[in-house]
Amino acid sequence: MKRNYEYLLSDLNLLKGVGTKTSNLLKRKKINTIFDLLWKLPKSYTDRSLSSKIKDLKIDEIQTITIIPLKYSFPRVRNLPNRVLCKDDTGEIDCVFFNSYEGYIKKILPIGKEVTISGKIKYFRNKYQLTNPKYISEDSSIIKQKHNSYSLTEGISEKVYNKIILQIINNLPQIEEWHSKDILKKFNNISWNDSIKKLHEPENIGKFKENFYQRLAYDEIFSTFLVNSEIRKKIKRIKKTKKIFDIKKQNEIISKLNFSLTNDQNKTLSEINKDLCSENKMFRLLQGDVGSGKTIVSLLSAFNTVNSGFQVAVMAPTEILARQHFLLAKKLFSQNIKIDLLSGKSSYKDKKIILNKISNKQIDIIFGTHALFQKKVEFKKLGLIIIDEQHKFGVNQRKKLSDKAGKDCDVLLMTATPIPRTLTMTIYGDMDLSIIREKPNIRKPVKTYSKLEDKIDDVIKFVKKEIKLGNQIFWVCPLIEESKKIDHSSAIKKSEYLNKLFPKQVFLLHGKTTTDEKEVILNKFLKNEFKILVSTTIIEVGIDFPNANVIIIENANKFGLSQLHQLRGRVGRGSKESSCILMFKSNLSDNAKKRINILKDSNDGFKISEEDMKLRGFGDILGFKQSGIKNFRLADPIHNHNLFILAEKEMKRIENYNEDISKFKPLIKLYDRADIINDIA
Repeated sequence: MKRNYEYLLSDLNLLKGVGTKTSNLLKRKKINTIFDLLWKLPKSYTDRSLSSKIKDLKIDEIQTITIIPLKYSFPRVRNLPNRVLCKDDTGEIDCVFFNSYEGYIKKILPIGKEVTISGKIKYFRNKYQLTNPKYISEDSSIIKQKHNSYSLTEGISEKVYNKIILQIINNLPQIEEWHSKDILKKFNNISWNDSIKKLHEPENIGKFKENFYQRLAYDEIFSTFLVNSEIRKKIKRIKKTKKIFDIKKQNEIISKLNFSLTNDQNKTLSEINKDLCSENKMFRLLQGDVGSGKTIVSLLSAFNTVNSGFQVAVMAPTEILARQHFLLAKKLFSQNIKIDLLSGKSSYKDKKIILNKISNKQIDIIFGTHALFQKKVEFKKLGLIIIDEQHKFGVNQRKKLSDKAGKDCDVLLMTATPIPRTLTMTIYGDMDLSIIREKPNIRKPVKTYSKLEDKIDDVIKFVKKEIKLGNQIFWVCPLIEESKKIDHSSAIKKSEYLNKLFPKQVFLLHGKTTTDEKEVILNKFLKNEFKILVSTTIIEVGIDFPNANVIIIENANKFGLSQLHQLRGRVGRGSKESSCILMFKSNLSDNAKKRINILKDSNDGFKISEEDMKLRGFGDILGFKQSGIKNFRLADPIHNHNLFILAEKEMKRIENYNEDISKFKPLIKLYDRADIINDIA
């Protein structure tokens, strides 16, 4: 049997007592290897170590006794239980079995032999009774111990599960230490092997601050940092043709803007330009709060790339956002820069013409959705890919994108999702990072108010006043249709209500709206053809509606802080004063009150995301857990913030000294990252 770390990556069938049925049950819980089983932690334990006499038994409690079976009673009438009369030197007890065969009962409770038994005690017809006891053995040491309780897969008993875990613990390989002495000192020199054993000891349940737990959480964090570092190094090793351009041409465009770039925008543009002019491939994330001006920075980067003789592809998550970027670029750049839009609505003939122009370098910058990266799209000289709202891409997808882009093509990914530093380090650690925190001076802070839902008449008066001034309104509801189970306002019901008050001025948008219908509705709203857009949260991402300066969010307490901030970012895009009204019921929880107050006090998305993570946990921040971007088993960016900082510091030290990371191979393999970097020596 393998006894190095590869044993832990073996299939479950390698374990004694784990056949096809048990293996399939475990795999349904995403437990595919022996290693996976180690992270299903005990939630409580039952102490069966203390032995009692029959005369001292307590009813309805789990007790352990040593008894001698005296007599079997196997009735011939169906549905009646089998009984075994047992005794010790203080009294008698019946062991009762339903649906158990005579042979099995005689085997586990042989007449005249001393047996230790444990289970919940009942009292029936003036006699103590144990029904269907699972813990029975002639070897008392097997029973007299603390037994862990786990969240079990249906069909696997606690006894079987404990037996499987104990087998793994007893067979744990002695893995050579991968951490430096300085790191190990931080955890009192405890080994990985001993940490795992302590993790499953009943007395250690919930001891998250102990050295064994901290060490394992650190392993998990550090393995992620290692992988990210390797990906960064691999991309940096790709030598590309330097992009050479005249910075004066960029500055001419900046001078014609009707606003000044912020310090953060200038700093970020400088970082990107340095990457473009380098012989190393750029793989950079541009992270900025809603309305911070990422798009102008990315378009200036595109302009510089074109002026160095290369083409640029700009990909947006929706066609309407791609069109908006396209129109802004046309406004910014002279006709010397050849720009086009690859639209799903274009005719076959037009698409063919555009594809032909791309392949012949008759288009400098092409805008579109994910269709830009289909096989039929061939670039003559692609030098930069810009992807907006990239948080839908995981580490694997980003690596594949970089590989596909080719050696001379730089990659710039953008997101308007400010997230806490510990999450940024983890989720985007494979990339270089530029952050825009400042907002342009032309952006006025959105004023945020809270309002009880029974004060809706006040809100309607406010809406009427805004419409008279020529403004537009977003009205956000959590649900599409009315629900009997959940007392939330539905988008459909609300649009019907508002239609009566504002005839022909209300449109509805929700998750069941087709893509084509959605594009038509949003374009009409953009052209100010109606005044109120009732919507679910699908209006979160990216589009500028300069004339929309009010957003009303119903049941605001049901949303996370980050999501509310993203929704609020749909207004305040123009020069007008903007408002966000958070509507809620009177019976708010303390957390809901905190969320609403934080949002009213701040327009800083980074600060808000930190508070959101503290209140809700990192998995809930804008659905990162649901997106499968990161799901730690032990580590938590809130509670283990110090470990993230320690891992980052250690990673930088290793990179600065260019240390050989082959000793970390078991760590990386164990934490299931071999599919990303599988060629470590």
